[in-house]
Amino acid sequence: MHYFEYRNDELYAEEVSVNELVREFDTPLYIYSAKTLRRHFRAFDSAFEGIDHLTCYSVKANSNICVLKLLSEMGSGMDIVSGGELFRTLKAGIDPQKIVYSGVGKRENEIREALISNILMFNVESRQELEKIDRIAGEMDTQARISLRINPDVDPKTHPYIATGLQKSKFGLDLEQALESYRLAGDLPHILPIGIDCHIGSQLTSVEPFLEALERIKIFHGHLQEMGLEIKYLDLGGGLGITYDQEAPPHPAEFGQAVRESLKDLDLTLILEPGRVIAGNAGILVTRVLYTKSTPSKNFLIVDAAMNDLLRPSLYGSYHHIAPVEQKNGKTLQTVDVVGPICESGDFLAQGRELPETAQDELLAIFSAGAYGFTMSSQYNSRPRPAEVLVDKDEITLARRKEIYFDLLQLEEQCY
Repeated sequence: MHYFEYRNDELYAEEVSVNELVREFDTPLYIYSAKTLRRHFRAFDSAFEGIDHLTCYSVKANSNICVLKLLSEMGSGMDIVSGGELFRTLKAGIDPQKIVYSGVGKRENEIREALISNILMFNVESRQELEKIDRIAGEMDTQARISLRINPDVDPKTHPYIATGLQKSKFGLDLEQALESYRLAGDLPHILPIGIDCHIGSQLTSVEPFLEALERIKIFHGHLQEMGLEIKYLDLGGGLGITYDQEAPPHPAEFGQAVRESLKDLDLTLILEPGRVIAGNAGILVTRVLYTKSTPSKNFLIVDAAMNDLLRPSLYGSYHHIAPVEQKNGKTLQTVDVVGPICESGDFLAQGRELPETAQDELLAIFSAGAYGFTMSSQYNSRPRPAEVLVDKDEITLARRKEIYFDLLQLEEQCY
């Protein structure tokens, strides 16, 4: 559920007219609903009541500091995958003991920064990474808390680009390699193994892959107990999907009940890393129709948002619901491609979509853009990135100003 709704045929973000926001901040424009973010976090976090758990929002989904602060105020921890995300979370006031650091390619400076910050733990993805963390922790005269990311070879039945738990994936260690790496971790002087990490993919629409992975994790945990390792945490990652089109993902309560039942005999603190399920439907991208164009084979709406603003349709072929900001009765439906100004044939936001006949200068809202929207944006074609606005009832916060041309050059001052 989200709090973008029509009132008298005009789209509102909570108590604020989208038209009003466009007049103030221009298009393209990302708009986030604080009420939706809070609702989704509560729905997810409360699904695990009754067991020790820590919900660590996945920063990569939407890393705006206003969003991070809002979730932190609700007690959220953070799942990070880079030094930049660590920097953002600390600037947002997150307790380092609620930060877990995932990702396959941690640089030496990033490891040092995380150790200095005293984060809860690293989710380690390879034996060489484990050895590097041990060396750096030794040089800093400290001990690094870690879990190893195990790869249970479970098919999450999602887009192949976001499936991360298969044997052929670049992520994690297979069960045999992981067991050997835990033996090594137990012997390394500056490593303290305290957890098991597993993340099988994103945009999952069924509980079954999670439960299949959990069964393999429980067996693996038994092997670690036999080794004498004191494992305190199980990081199950994120991946619960949302509805973009016709998907019917499980409600967090259903997911939570299934996981609680599976883990009822284990004395572990559960860590969860939701991202999309918190932020996805909490944001829209508003765009203006620049031109309409018809050819013998197609009708086009050429809009001012592009693949550099919202990459998912071009990258994954993803569906986002699109609707006019102002609904007008009696308009006939027209099959159109919604495309942007980028010089790529792959620059589209929708293809073969039925929309009410749309005129030049009208506004369209692209829904479910709160996750993996702005965070994946770029300045391709030297296009300044859009503003981000957070609406909380009738309060408007400019969460990130729209870039200007000077911003395109600010890191190249030596050249002019």
